[in-house]
Amino acid sequence: MTDVVFYDDLEPQAYSTGVCVLHAPAFAKLWSLCRERKLTVVADVHTHGGRAIQSKADRTNPMVARAGHVGLILPDFAIAPIRWDQVGIYEYRGDHQWHDRSPRVRRGFFYTGLWS
Repeated sequence: MTDVVFYDDLEPQAYSTGVCVLHAPAFAKLWSLCRERKLTVVADVHTHGGRAIQSKADRTNPMVARAGHVGLILPDFAIAPIRWDQVGIYEYRGDHQWHDRSPRVRRGFFYTGLWS
């Protein structure tokens, strides 16, 4: 990861309903930022209260509906300390299909050490 964009930077009212909702203009702003910074979106991160498992809303509404996109879910509203083995990691495969890549299911999907 080299940069981060927060949902409410894209759409100030993103959390006004109690869940994150982004409309088309927010994504237009995101793609514009990506072009300016010469970056691409590879993952999104959000929190859940309790366990970091995909909800039905997560499964049916991928933030970026492109195969290979990764959705990370942090447990307990991301209150520290966050244990890596409790993070939910889901790889979008297209057509509302996902692979669970979470450390509790499959170790080694993400490299979390220092780059050489």
